[in-house]
Formats: sequence, C-alpha cells, structure tokens
Amino acid sequence: MKYMLLIYGNEAAWSAMTKPAFEALMAKHAALIQELRASGEFIDTSELVTDNAKVVRTTGGTVQVTDGPFVEVKEVLAGYYLVECENIERATAIAAKLGEAEFGLVEVRATTREPNH
Repeated sequence: MKYMLLIYGNEAAWSAMTKPAFEALMAKHAALIQELRASGEFIDTSELVTDNAKVVRTTGGTVQVTDGPFVEVKEVLAGYYLVECENIERATAIAAKLGEAEFGLVEVRATTREPNH
C-alpha cells in the first residue's frame, strides 16, 4: 500500500531554528531516506516551496487566483514523503521519525489507485 506522509510546519518554528538544529533536522531526513531506500519502501520526497504559490478556485466558470498556499492557519504544508509499506502502522512509524513531528505535525494518508466515486 502507498502512503503519503504530509509534513506541516510553520514559519515561526523554522525562523527560530538554530543552524545546528537545522543541520540535525536535515541529517535525520538523510538517514530516513537511506533507511527507506534500503528497505525498498522509498518512492519520493520533496520540499514544497511556498514562494509564489497560488490558490485556484472556480465558481460558476469564473476562475479566481489568489496568493497561497496560506489559509488562516499557522501550519503550512511544507513537504511530503511517498512510501510503499505493509500497513498504516508502518507508515505512522516512519512518520514519527521525521524531525518535523517534534515541532509541527505529519499527516499520514493512504493513496488510492482509482477514484472511488
């Protein structure tokens, strides 16, 4: 089963992070990627850039484009991991290894092969 690990964080926490803390966070990511590649569970990961992001909505055929991705919340979707593993318990165990789980949150969702609607 494939799972998307959605990493949320906030600008205040990132701004307050010292250089050694940031380097430790990046080292945790590197170690986790290496572990997941070795186990065959790694598919993809990426940071999601917030600069120049847009939100697109359509209402009655009219397109509205606004600056985004910000809605009125503190946390923003900052990145993701896509993994393939046995079950949700393993996916949540992987998510718990992400450093952002200590100061933000990581949401775990199963992906579907086909829409079920």
